[in-house]
Amino acid sequence: MKEQRPKKSIDRRSFLRTTAAAGAGLLIAPVVLGQRRSKISNDLNIGIIGVGAQGQVLLNAGLKVPNIRFKAVCDIWKDYNLKRAVGLLGKYGHAPSAYEDYREMLAQEKDLDGVIIATPDFWHAQHTVDCLRAGLHVYCEKEMSNTLEGARRIVRAARETGKLLQIGHQRRSNPRYLHCYHKLIKEAKILGRITTINGQWNRAVQPDLGWPKKYAITPATLQKYGFNSMHQYRNWRWYRNLGGGPIVDLGSHQIDIFNWFLEAQPESVMASGGTDYYDKKTHEWYDTVLVIYEYETAQGKVRAFYQTITTNSSEGYFENFLGDQGTLHISESAGRGGIYREPAAPEWSKWVDMGYLAAPEVENTQETGAVLDVRETVAPPQHRLPVEFNDPYHKPHLENFFDAIRGEAKLNCPEDIGYETAVTVLKVNEAVKTGRKLKFKPGEFRI
Repeated sequence: MKEQRPKKSIDRRSFLRTTAAAGAGLLIAPVVLGQRRSKISNDLNIGIIGVGAQGQVLLNAGLKVPNIRFKAVCDIWKDYNLKRAVGLLGKYGHAPSAYEDYREMLAQEKDLDGVIIATPDFWHAQHTVDCLRAGLHVYCEKEMSNTLEGARRIVRAARETGKLLQIGHQRRSNPRYLHCYHKLIKEAKILGRITTINGQWNRAVQPDLGWPKKYAITPATLQKYGFNSMHQYRNWRWYRNLGGGPIVDLGSHQIDIFNWFLEAQPESVMASGGTDYYDKKTHEWYDTVLVIYEYETAQGKVRAFYQTITTNSSEGYFENFLGDQGTLHISESAGRGGIYREPAAPEWSKWVDMGYLAAPEVENTQETGAVLDVRETVAPPQHRLPVEFNDPYHKPHLENFFDAIRGEAKLNCPEDIGYETAVTVLKVNEAVKTGRKLKFKPGEFRI
């Protein structure tokens, strides 16, 4: 039998409404001002470049956002990705023009307000720079680029053109993460002094991606767009010149949260990794990476431990923030998340009453006669996060981008933040290669 105090649960709509009323309180407190449109209509004309696996995710999320018209779709796999995306949009009342070459799209489509870029990482810089210079606002999937030089080009183009640029670290628009940052960490300081972070993203063994042979892209087209073969095109994430490996594909999302919640960038990084399982001929990037960051914050040193493996899915993905008064366990997975008070910490009843966290469930346990080891700490009860979020994960981040175009919001992840994360993450592969602790140089996170 469980005794439980009444739950104060906040759904996403209520959260955002409360946030708006609070002004500078919970509301996204980002960095780049939105730009006011001259049009009376709130409808936006949007194009998308790249509708493979990630592009499809963004397309599906975008279809759930009102007042958006997808006017153009571009993908080099015309007979498969492009055809599928155009067909999907047609079912929802959109009538987009289809393009293989993004340059033709930019030349032909003169009434676009913004573009979503979800192409392989090595194309991000060129696609983003060209779209910005064409006068378009851009939502670019993370990582900004698979190289720092590419990321720098993007930042400079955004500054030169004055156009909005949102980088796809979508947790920064997730209501659960916003609640944890603004209410629990910033305002309540419920964790006390954060001393340690650990996070992971583990994935099961996956075979190389195949393709329907009758829809294979011609060799000439593949070479035109930077691929040696259909196999390389389908598995581009594993090739050094095309992607950044699992630490970029997976770890970047979570390491970005380390920086955000600590309001700091790391001072050093050391890492161990290798291609321990897959064939090195086809998997040039590491399949296993273990990372240690050191941060110096206003409260003191923080060590952050991160791992990504692609040979086992145990415990999936999450981030743990450990302070001397409590622990925050959070994941983009909506079913995970909780806050745990340390036994010696002040009571949290005030924050429960204010709706910042839910009351813990109290178990009526029977005496077993077992004696705890004197060194053991009794596990604390779990306080649930009171914010519920059941939309597609990328929807709020896209909404934030679209609202910024309308002049109704500020971007949650503009180019400066995206660049900081790119610097933080890309250094990991260098640390693995050198096998030693690397220091971040002063000013390395800024352009």
